[in-house]
Order: sequence, then C-alpha cells, then structure tokens
Amino acid sequence: MDRTSEKQQSSLMKNALIEALISAAIALALSIFMIGLRTSTATGGLVLTYRIPLVASLVTLVFFGRLAFNLFWWSRSTVHTKGPKRRGTRKKQLGTGVLSLPRVSLFLVFSLPIILFVLNAKLNLGLPLRYWFDIATLVLTYIMLGWGLNIVVGMAGLLDLGYVAFYAVGAYSYALLAQHFGLSFWLCLPLAGLLAACWGALLGFPVLRLRGDYLAIVTLAFGEIIRIILLNWYQFTGGPDGLSGIPRPSFFGLPFKRYGDNTFHLFFGLEYSTLHRILFLYYLILILALITNAITNKVRCLPIGRAWEALREDEIACRSLGINTVNTKLTAFATGAMFGGFAGSFFATRQGFISPESFTFIESAIILAIVVLGGLGSQIGVVIASIVMIGGFELIRNMAWLKLVFGQDFDPSLYRMLLFGMAMVTIMVWKPRGFISRREPTVFLKETAL
Repeated sequence: MDRTSEKQQSSLMKNALIEALISAAIALALSIFMIGLRTSTATGGLVLTYRIPLVASLVTLVFFGRLAFNLFWWSRSTVHTKGPKRRGTRKKQLGTGVLSLPRVSLFLVFSLPIILFVLNAKLNLGLPLRYWFDIATLVLTYIMLGWGLNIVVGMAGLLDLGYVAFYAVGAYSYALLAQHFGLSFWLCLPLAGLLAACWGALLGFPVLRLRGDYLAIVTLAFGEIIRIILLNWYQFTGGPDGLSGIPRPSFFGLPFKRYGDNTFHLFFGLEYSTLHRILFLYYLILILALITNAITNKVRCLPIGRAWEALREDEIACRSLGINTVNTKLTAFATGAMFGGFAGSFFATRQGFISPESFTFIESAIILAIVVLGGLGSQIGVVIASIVMIGGFELIRNMAWLKLVFGQDFDPSLYRMLLFGMAMVTIMVWKPRGFISRREPTVFLKETAL
C-alpha cells in the first residue's frame, strides 16, 4: 500500500509539473509580443522597448498558480454517498430577526454617505469623496442590470448575449424624449422602460424555437443590430457623435444648479456643492435597484415566475404540463428588458452624454459574467459579483503597490481587463456554479419542520 501511495504521489507531482510547464509556455507565447514589447513615441519616430521582467513575473505567476491548483484543488477526491443527504430541519430564513443580514446590509447601504464622510474626516481616504460615490453609483447600476438579466438567464434559462441593446434603448429613449418633448425624468423613466420591454418582446418572437448556442447567437446579433442602427442613423440618434446636453433630474422641481432663484441649495439654506447632485443620483439608483429586487422576488413567487423556473429546468416537461412556453419566453424577455431600460435611463441622465461606444458587446459580457459568477437565479450572488467585478476592478486603477510585483513600468489601468479575465478563471475554478450556487425553489411539495 505504501509503494502504491508513493507511486500515486509521484505520478500526481509529475503530471502537475508537466501541466504547469505547458501553461507557463502558453502564457509565454501569448505575452511575449502583447506585453513584452511596447512602442513609445520619441524623437525621430517610434521606439521599441522590451519588458522582460514583466513577462517573467507573469509566466512565473501562471506556473505556480497552475501547479497549486493541480496539487491542492483539482487533486481532491470527491466522496460519494449511497443516497441523497436528508435534512431533518430547514434553516431559518435570513430575513427573520431584528439584526438579519438583509436589514443590516440595507442600513449600511443607506448610511454609506455618512460612513464615507466620517472615514474621510478621520482616516483621509486619499481620493475625493466624489470618486467613492461614483464607484458606488456605478456598482448599483450594474446590480440593477444584473438583476434584470437574471430574470432571463437565471430564472427562465434563456442565454442572452445582447442585453446591452435594451440598456441602449432605455438610454436613447430617455434622451430623445427629454430633449425633443421636454418631458421630465419621472415621465421619461417609465416610458423608456416600456419601450425597452416592447423591444424585448420583439426579440422574443424570432427566438421562440431556439435554444442554447443558437439562442445566444441570435441575441448577440440583435445587440449588434441595435448598436449599428444607433451608429448609422445620424439624423435621429446623432450617429457616432452621440447625444449631449441630456437634461438632469431635479429634486421635486429643485435643480442642482449654482445660480438661479429656486435651486436645491437655496431652498434648504445650504452652501452649494457638487456632491448634492452626486448623493441624489446615488439614492435614486439605490431606490430603483431596490424596486427591481422587490418586484423580481415578488414575481418569482407568482405563477409566471414558477413557469420561468419550469422552463429553465426542462422545456419539454414544461410544455407537457400545459404551460404556454411562447408567453413564458416573451414575458421573460420583456420583463428583463424593462429593467434594462430603467437602468439605461438612469445612465443617460447621470452622464449627460451617450454614444454607441457606451453600448458595445463587452458591456453585455460583463453583465452576463456578473450573473454567472454570482450564481444563476441568485439575487445576493449578483450583488457580490457586482461589488467584486465592478468596484474591485475600478479600485485596481489606484493600486500603486502592484508596481512592486510587476515592475515600475506596470500600469494597472492598462491591464484591468487582463486581471479581470484572470479573476474570472480563478472564481469559476474555485466556485464553478458561482458565489451563491444554491437555489431555493419557490414551491415545496411538502413543508419540512422548522
């Protein structure tokens, strides 16, 4: 037995070293030209510089990372039991109790501005408060987008690679309605969501008979069609120049302006500050995200939500039970698109300028990655993935300590997407089904004892 165990250990070590060397060789082949060579402008033309230490650091990281995965993660044997594990009791829901996790999290999110003000006064965060509020607002926007796409992908099981199209429809609908008809934000918001929902239903009709990869290709094409239309219809959308001067929302008719007779700071007797509008936008997207979460949780307990779950698990069985799969798919696409339109309206009014470059395929990929990494069908998972992927990678721009690892020529902002991909691979290896992989059914055949 000892000799057999020693042979297995030596074989495992040998295979791990071979796979680590192969991975390092592939990393060297990919990075030697894309990262190892850099052109810079100098007197007399372009100058080619070599960044061998950076390539060596990257290859070394890949080698030891793959070796560690082979030895300590992928080599673990899974213990199989003869039967399914039975649970005698059900765990209490997180929503019970005065100090429950959702309530504490909601309190922290609402009090985030106060926390940031206190931390900045005591610890000096090193960056302006507006930067932190902008990151928090951006994270909440992607949380709302993730919850909208989670209806289509996580609940209904329909792979959508063109979700950014509804995001763009909502943004352009708000901008055009506000500029040409002079409507306020509170009127343009539901109209933009309604128009995005109509486009979602329009997308649902040609894909009723498609599944899997074919459905993904069609939705990807739909997203590109919308982007190309926005790019080429110059008279209507402004083409590549985009739309500027988009009206900003006001606080019950009080604009956030420095000068004027009836402005926000004069009405409340405050000194003018640009943080007033930033805080208002933060709480606005927070309320929109909470409404999205509340409606999603409510709908998933209704018959249409259960029909989405049945469609996700088995479409043939769903049809055999008498569920109209046509209406089920259309409602899933329309509902998810509506929340994407709401987020697009907020994006347009927050930026004040939109263009087709803001709605490329990479945006759809990021939103889909948030849903997949967070866990299909999990609302909390989307929140965790958005904080890690959006907030975390925005903070990478200011991490100067990475230069100590990769060299003084390393610019974190240039390699943000590379680090983004490495983190995605690591997370999917560590948690293949996402951060929150367990999905609670909305219907129980028999309630268990608490």
